[in-house]
Amino acid sequence: MFLTRVLTAAALLAAFLSALWLLDRSAFAVVVSVIVAIGGYEWAALGRVRKAVALAYGLACALLFAASFQYPPLAPWICGLATLFWAIAVPSWLARGFDDCPRSLLPAVGVVVLVPAGLAMASLGPLNVLMVLGLVWVADTAAYLAGRAFGKHKLAPTISPGKTWEGVAGALVASVIYAIIWAHFDPGMAVLVQGAAWPPYLAGAVLLCAVSIVGDLFESAAKRRAGVKDSGSLLPGHGGVLDRIDSATAALPSALLLMQVTGLR
Repeated sequence: MFLTRVLTAAALLAAFLSALWLLDRSAFAVVVSVIVAIGGYEWAALGRVRKAVALAYGLACALLFAASFQYPPLAPWICGLATLFWAIAVPSWLARGFDDCPRSLLPAVGVVVLVPAGLAMASLGPLNVLMVLGLVWVADTAAYLAGRAFGKHKLAPTISPGKTWEGVAGALVASVIYAIIWAHFDPGMAVLVQGAAWPPYLAGAVLLCAVSIVGDLFESAAKRRAGVKDSGSLLPGHGGVLDRIDSATAALPSALLLMQVTGLR
């Protein structure tokens, strides 16, 4: 199982990085639309709808992404709305229990989860995408390791019993360290992040880490509501596409908005 998980992760990473660096923006947007479509299908399937309905929903999500990608000025506004969703609506639902979210809202929620994240990924430059996803991966790994080593206080026991506040602390520390290292080794970022720019830059890293944790918890709550362990079975050892992009769906739109506001993009 572990070997399968590692091999799948290596293959996915190689394919994604190749697409990110070798394809032009339009071609890469096609790849992103496929990811959005599969994610949409899995989201609809969590609601136990018919397969044909889930396929149609996934296609609709991909078309909405493609349409929004054609109008670049819309990206900050769409990602801004998504950031409000992750910062206000999702924590409220998680605090009260995701079951409070009316079933009639789930199709709209899926669109807000997937389309802005896809738009941010396709709109940001390759290095910025890699920077944000790297932060998400580092934070997730640090949370796991810190939680295993020091975890005593449960973060959200009814949603994801394995997550702890100690894991959150580890993720935040790792995110700050990652951001400092990136700013020193990325020549473009090193020029922008100097002097008074350091506090807001590191605050942004902390914010993206926190949002990524919210995204992870949100998908865990959605799966718990559906009574399943994984969102799908497409990726051997990992589950579904949603299982791999849960944190990124929250972090990417917030990152694009932050970069627009601060001029780091």
